Amino acid sequence: MSPNLQKVNLFIETLEARDWEGWAALLHPDVVYEIPQSRERIRGRDRYLRFNQEYPGDWHLRIKVAIADNEHGVAWFGWELPGTEPADGMAFFAFSDGLITSVTDFWPEPYEPPPGREHLVERW
Repeated sequence: MSPNLQKVNLFIETLEARDWEGWAALLHPDVVYEIPQSRERIRGRDRYLRFNQEYPGDWHLRIKVAIADNEHGVAWFGWELPGTEPADGMAFFAFSDGLITSVTDFWPEPYEPPPGREHLVERW
C-alpha cells in the first residue's frame, strides 16, 4: 500500500476511532478543509481538529473505496448518525512532505451549517 493511500485510510479510521492524536498527526499544520455544499472553509490543523471534536452526535464513518497517488487521494465513505438516514460522502486530499495539506468533503446535498461552529470556519 502506498504511503498516501495508507494516510487516506488512516484519516477515516482515526476519525471513526476518535483517535485525535493519530488523526492530527496526518495533517500539515496549515491544512485547509473545505465543505463546498455549506460554503465553509477551515484553515489550520488545530481548528480542523476542534471542528471534529465538537461535531455533535454519535457519528460513524466507514471507508468504501480509497485511491491515492503521490500528490492526491480520494475516499468514498459511508456516514451514519443515529436517527438519520445513512449517507455517502467523498473526501478529496492533497499531500505534500508526507502530510495531508488539503481536504475537500462532498456530501449528497447542499445544506446550511448547524449553529455553533462560526468560531472555526469562514464562509464564502
